[in-house]
Amino acid sequence: MNTDKFATLVWTVLLTAGSALASGTAFADDNGGDGDRLDQRGDRIEERLDNRGDRIEDRLDDRGDRVDDRLDNRGDRIDDRLDNRGDRINDRLDNRSDRAADAGRDKLSDRLDNRGDRIDQRLDTKGDRVDTRLDNRGDRVNQRLDMKGDRKDRRLDNKGQRANQRLDRRSNRR
Repeated sequence: MNTDKFATLVWTVLLTAGSALASGTAFADDNGGDGDRLDQRGDRIEERLDNRGDRIEDRLDDRGDRVDDRLDNRGDRIDDRLDNRGDRINDRLDNRSDRAADAGRDKLSDRLDNRGDRIDQRLDTKGDRVDTRLDNRGDRVNQRLDMKGDRKDRRLDNKGQRANQRLDRRSNRR
């Protein structure tokens, strides 16, 4: 859910709460301040706000999980590619060293083995770095999503509390 969609959802929640407050006030004015019905209306508004807040939180959790999965999949694919490339290089070097050994060039075989080991180590190092970067990025994305979700949750809680306070004040006036 992008920020615009989330803002629209929050705005809809607030408009619904405002509409409900206005309806509750009109009801109280028309019926001589029937406090029980006004309390029930306030409870329904609070329940709606809670439900919408829960849905928003669930959506943010799902989004974070999907981002994590995507980063994991990308990391796995990169790791597999590096492994495959390393294996192919090692196979080629083994073939060359076998041919060189057959030809009586043991020194060349040792050089090729050493070179293959160095290439393998470099590929492992690069794979580790890519894996670390992907983990760090995934952690940062999760932290951002958690922070946004917490902020939205607090805002919804505050709006719901204010709506309840207004309903309480209006019902006490009647």
